[in-house]
Amino acid sequence: MTDAIAFLTTALADRYRIERELGAGGMATVYLAHDVRHDRKVALKVLRPELSAILGAERFLHEIKTTANLQHPHILSLFDSGEAGGFVFYVMPYVEGESLRDRLMREKQLPVEDAVRIAREVADALDYAHQHGVVHRDIKPENILLHGGHAMVADFGIALAASRSDGGSRMTETGMSLGTPHYMSPEQAMGEREITPRSDIYALGCVLYEMLTAEPPFMGATAQAIIARVLTEEPRSLTLQRKSIPPHVEAVVMHALEKLPADRFASAAELGKALGDAGYHGTGFGPHGTVALRAGRASRVPGRVQLLTLGAVILFAGLAAWGWFRPAPPIPVTRFGVAFAKGQEPIGLLLLSRDGRTLVYSGPGDSTGGRLWVKEADHYQATPLAGTDGAGIFSLSPDGRWVAFVHNGTVVKLPLSGGALTPLADSAADAGIAWLDDGTMIYTMGSRLVRIAANGGSKQVLPDTAKATIFRALVSPLPGARGVLYTSCGGGGNCNSEALWVMDLANGSTKKLVSGAIRGWYLPTGTLIYATRGAQLFAVPFDLKRLELTGTPVPVMSDVALLFGLVPNFTVSDGGTVVLQSGRSVGGELGTYELVSTDRSGASRLVDSTWRFHLTQSGGNVGLSLSPDGSRVAIGLNTNSGDDIWIKRLHAGPPSRLTFDSTAEERPRWSADGRFVSYLVDGDLLWRRRADGTGVPERVATPAKVAEASWSHDGRWLLLRTGGQTAENGPRNIYAIRIGDTTVIPLAADPRFDESAASVSPDGRWLAYVSNETGRDEVYIRPFPNTEAGKWQASVDGGQAPLWAHSGRELFFVSADRVLYSYPVQAGAAFVPGDRQRLFQLAPEIYLTIAEHYTPFDVTPDDQHFLMLRERNLFTQGPDRVYLRVENWFPELQQQLKEAK
Repeated sequence: MTDAIAFLTTALADRYRIERELGAGGMATVYLAHDVRHDRKVALKVLRPELSAILGAERFLHEIKTTANLQHPHILSLFDSGEAGGFVFYVMPYVEGESLRDRLMREKQLPVEDAVRIAREVADALDYAHQHGVVHRDIKPENILLHGGHAMVADFGIALAASRSDGGSRMTETGMSLGTPHYMSPEQAMGEREITPRSDIYALGCVLYEMLTAEPPFMGATAQAIIARVLTEEPRSLTLQRKSIPPHVEAVVMHALEKLPADRFASAAELGKALGDAGYHGTGFGPHGTVALRAGRASRVPGRVQLLTLGAVILFAGLAAWGWFRPAPPIPVTRFGVAFAKGQEPIGLLLLSRDGRTLVYSGPGDSTGGRLWVKEADHYQATPLAGTDGAGIFSLSPDGRWVAFVHNGTVVKLPLSGGALTPLADSAADAGIAWLDDGTMIYTMGSRLVRIAANGGSKQVLPDTAKATIFRALVSPLPGARGVLYTSCGGGGNCNSEALWVMDLANGSTKKLVSGAIRGWYLPTGTLIYATRGAQLFAVPFDLKRLELTGTPVPVMSDVALLFGLVPNFTVSDGGTVVLQSGRSVGGELGTYELVSTDRSGASRLVDSTWRFHLTQSGGNVGLSLSPDGSRVAIGLNTNSGDDIWIKRLHAGPPSRLTFDSTAEERPRWSADGRFVSYLVDGDLLWRRRADGTGVPERVATPAKVAEASWSHDGRWLLLRTGGQTAENGPRNIYAIRIGDTTVIPLAADPRFDESAASVSPDGRWLAYVSNETGRDEVYIRPFPNTEAGKWQASVDGGQAPLWAHSGRELFFVSADRVLYSYPVQAGAAFVPGDRQRLFQLAPEIYLTIAEHYTPFDVTPDDQHFLMLRERNLFTQGPDRVYLRVENWFPELQQQLKEAK
């Protein structure tokens, strides 16, 4: 049970006891609950938090109470409604049985008699509701329950309440609409404000059509395609698909599916009556009214009437031809929420294929980095893509068949249908990648852009004409491999002066396009769109030949979610389909964290409930260090002043800032005596300062640029880790310098492998570190400082983040599946290992990426508690996770640009 539902359970404890989840839909999640007061089972429906926020809980609850007066044998009653624990809920009877959707999934097509009976029962329920002024608006198989074989219509008036609530206009602004494309009437698909009971009649016609033929009357790969067919096409004949369907039943369905509301049944009662009339043959007018006329009757028509009939046929043929060749009506912009199956919800970036049919996104995986999932437009379920755990920013091939991303510093590609990873190039940074039309890719390598062929081969480091740029990210392709758009960060290392740039791939020249933009995309309409930190999208005409803006930017969309305040979660296809995440604070501004103390069983408690913070941005160097006496923590934080080192007493008082210059500082480490804190400046220079903030910072001399530095427990050694993720920094290696000496001693410096995360035991006898010499990261132990005297592998099946206990008798490390282990070591001159012991599984919200190359947590002096970072947003961002799909967006975009002139 999630934390959110735990809050709801507590709030409703005196009324309802939640037992389990029954299912989730577009508007609500349904739980089986026990009504404590009346000792009965009920279906408790919890409105999606984003919907309650949009609609306004008080008004919504007021509206749906009108449905409590609907008392009909084929309508599921409303027992109760209210607000608790920040959630809006409503309660209905729990029906033992299944939904019509469940039965259709199992049987595909229903016997004609069953389909007709169910449709008549639903029609009876609809007629009763319509007489009481309630239009359902969302009739579909999911909302028709089967109890003892008989139909009961659920959620009566819920959609109506949503449409009338305060959120009506806000739903339009956020892109949410009511109804399901397969069952939406033409007027509902067009966004008409006034929806009459005849819209429900149309939806019931669609449901009956599906019960008889196994699919709704109009299908399509996207909602846009479905709605286009709803507006422009006629449904296929039922009897041509299934000969056993009686002519009068087909006539009823076709009458219900008329495009114009006025041409449909005047009431649901009329529809139900017609289904019971074997002599019903439709209206006699229009293409549907003539479907059920019998040949025998036509043969007895007098000759003069036959001539008139022939003339009418010719007339209708002419009208049909005019209908075929006249210009099609414009396809409307449609907006609706995107639903994901439970356990498959996105946790990161979204990306559409160019044709808009396939959505690839970062979803749940075996690690906090997640894995890639593939969701087709006409499927509810998504498919996880094996081998993609930890994929960050990714790119799809132009044909939509491959995905490329950075895996442990290597550019790889993988078929969306599944298969093995194909490595293409090393020394890549996981900051941006773009797959171009000419079969090449552009990816980031530190401050440079690199080009490689999608089939592998040598890499080309592109020219750097923008000398002020220190970081490039979020690369987007231009058509025809004309160039690429990218985000750059200048000055200070804190990425506080980003801008959108373009590189001309013909000559390598670069130019700044927009200051303050954090990502850009080029659209086939000749438009450039870009996002800002204000969660807003702007559009501006763009000359693809000259790579220049040719107009004034116009705001076109707001509230686009920014992942960690940096990456807009927005994607658009070549045809104008948009998928985005709505809500400014998704993932938090840079990620909001809190400090927790976790015991050896895995139980956590907050260290200071008043303290939440953002971690450093520069280089991803997140981490903390506990003072030798366990009273203070040194940590790298990001504030409006950039990345700095801060000191905080664990259980009292605010943090105090230790560093004040304009550069980026990170990775604090305490000296053995607790007097100093050392830290990295701009990711490669080692400095230190007194922990109480007195004195001036001092540069610590090192023989090379360093990416990690720590001190031995006796204060006699300085351990250094060099190298980094890109070729500019070289492979990772571990060295040591004895204090007062200048001789550099290699500890683990094999140029063939990455060695990192050095940690010396308190007695100074053993070095623990991480190496990928077997092809994956594992934790090893060697004698210190004479590391060639032996080697033992501590982890199995992957390991990282080694940390010695203060007793020196155990080594902690984290396995590849995020389990914290203790590895006993017998004290003494000889190394005598024990059997590793499982302590606890790290919760998903505990900070730890796939390959840290250092240890981002610490242990208390008594070795009983671990000081860890917990991401607060995993508990609070649920209501912000609103995923929207917009079809046919380009005409609206062009109109916005036109109106701004």
